Amino acid sequence: MAAVQRTAQVDWTGSIARGAGVTSGGSGAIRDLPVTLASRFGEPAGKTSPEELIAAAHAGCFAMALGSVLAGYGMPPEFLRVMATVTLETSGDPTIVSSLLDVHAVAAQADAASLERAAHEAERSCPVSRALQGNVEIRVHATLDQPSAMQAAD
Repeated sequence: MAAVQRTAQVDWTGSIARGAGVTSGGSGAIRDLPVTLASRFGEPAGKTSPEELIAAAHAGCFAMALGSVLAGYGMPPEFLRVMATVTLETSGDPTIVSSLLDVHAVAAQADAASLERAAHEAERSCPVSRALQGNVEIRVHATLDQPSAMQAAD
């Protein structure tokens, strides 16, 4: 199988402190998302940051990996919600230090132990987790929910 490549672009104007940019993905699915230094280190104010984009990538990748693992166990999920929280440590050289994955799953045939096992396997199989591994602490907290609990959360 050939390698898969995806692209994203940022157009930036001005200095790092006072400038601003927009980022877009090559697919067209994300387009002209504003990004500034202030959105990275302060309040987002409707603008994104590299850390938010990494969180989105990690959550999406992990949800796909977990869904695949659960299906392989014969317990396909009805619903998965993955919230990734990426932490940027700002003392010294700014460094991404962790990604916490908070998972809520509805899978009729699963129990808490099988979900936990599947989540650990998904962490090992998710390409974004593997890219971050060794540089970023990755923690997974998985909760099995009932369908009514997920509907109430929406």
